[in-house]
Amino acid sequence: MRRRDFITLVGGAAAWPLAARAQQPAMPVVGFVNAGSPDAPLAAAFRKGLNEAGYVEGQNVTVEYHWLEGQFDRLPALMADLVRRRIAVMATPAGNAAALAAKAATTTIPIVFGVSEDPVKLGLVASLARPGGNLTGINFFTGEITAKRLALLHELVPKAVRIAVLVNPANIASTESIRDIPEAARAMGLQIQVHNASTRNEIEAAFGPLVRDRAEALYVAGDVFFASRRVQFVRLAAHHRIPASYPNREAVEAGGLMGYDTDRAGMFRQVGVYTGQLLKGAKPADLPVLQTTKFEFVINLPTARAIGLDVPPTLLARADEVIE
Repeated sequence: MRRRDFITLVGGAAAWPLAARAQQPAMPVVGFVNAGSPDAPLAAAFRKGLNEAGYVEGQNVTVEYHWLEGQFDRLPALMADLVRRRIAVMATPAGNAAALAAKAATTTIPIVFGVSEDPVKLGLVASLARPGGNLTGINFFTGEITAKRLALLHELVPKAVRIAVLVNPANIASTESIRDIPEAARAMGLQIQVHNASTRNEIEAAFGPLVRDRAEALYVAGDVFFASRRVQFVRLAAHHRIPASYPNREAVEAGGLMGYDTDRAGMFRQVGVYTGQLLKGAKPADLPVLQTTKFEFVINLPTARAIGLDVPPTLLARADEVIE
């Protein structure tokens, strides 16, 4: 065999795998959109749901993670870009605003949401049992448990009268989540001081007025961005020795005093499961909107001791989990 022929033959053989790869269909792309900061545990819960549905990231599906760091104004442009690129599925766990922006952007790409309010009232679906259209997902209730969480904080810190409430005005779901607080506070004889924060710097700055106003406890309103900034909240509350109540168990695991909310990780997992089912060809209209029924009350005892707080035994007995 002549040398030139041998080189040509080898070169052609080397090109076979590239040609074969080029002929393989591209993996479907899922656009994951969350208004918070990158959150490894919740992203892992989403991937777990995908795995249960038969999809493994990097093997048979690509997931694009978009964490907006509380910048809700970026949603329209981001959704328009995802639609233009014709991704396979949009997943918007834990975000009313993201779900509404997704719905406004497309009527054809399947969307799986996680929202804290009634999705029928939000205009996302026709009904829970028969969503219709291109959306389905999970309703994970937060507004309905506001008064309950305030009552638990009052029971945990019974001498606290001045309660600071920190809310994100950039997120209408956050402001809506505290709508029942004034009435609930009056019934308990509490004084409410509302403070606003929409960025990590504003969260930092908000603790100055809290201290000056002599807040005796802190209620962190439900908000997807706040949930992702839990380590920052825990650090600031510990520094100022302020008993704080959080809208998620992850904050308590990070060192927060107490949390009461729905099972957020379970919601992310279920969004992943539904995303996988849609990738397999299921229609959103045929997947009923699920409602979470699991609520978690978690107390961190080391944090209570660090701020000199005695947790009533009756409260400990009612907790779903006590972190020792």
